[in-house]
Amino acid sequence: MIRLHCSLLSTFSRRVRMALLEKDIEHELAVIDMAAGAHKKPEYLALNPYGRVPAIEEDGFVLYESTAILGYIDSLKPEPSLFPQAARERALVDMHMKLCDLEFTHYAGAILFPKRFRPKECWDLAAFDQARGPMERHLAIVARQLGDREYLVGDRFTAADLVYTPHLQFLPLFEIDTPVAITAWAKRLLARPSAATTAPDR
Repeated sequence: MIRLHCSLLSTFSRRVRMALLEKDIEHELAVIDMAAGAHKKPEYLALNPYGRVPAIEEDGFVLYESTAILGYIDSLKPEPSLFPQAARERALVDMHMKLCDLEFTHYAGAILFPKRFRPKECWDLAAFDQARGPMERHLAIVARQLGDREYLVGDRFTAADLVYTPHLQFLPLFEIDTPVAITAWAKRLLARPSAATTAPDR
């Protein structure tokens, strides 16, 4: 059985939790108390030397980095697939996943982490402003790619949509101009049972 080391507040852990639910794969959670520094303790660093979540274990096999985990999980059970079989569609999913982290979550973290976990007097408002421009630019590009379709690749939910979902939960916190297509897309993704079940309490 897969053992998922995660934080229930982590957006990247939530990706994997959603995927396991979407695939209906049996698993158990090992919740890491990051506020208490459990992710920096030797026993966890022996599992993931970067001290981040998520990480998975299965029969002695260890894997960390959320998008790699998504690919592995998808390979365990053919349906419902989160990665298309067609070469071009698969390449598009891979592209969107990488761009999500390079062009969106990279900047989102500058706003999201402080607003969720630090007192207001510790916020770096200049850093927030610097992050908003790239985020708005990226979401405008994604909105054009979505057009009037429901999902990013093909006509169904894939890992390309999944990787964005946990961060789209917090669109209001970013205080950015959000295209109508992105707002509708976020609402659609967050309504999925896997997203509702894994929604954090803050």
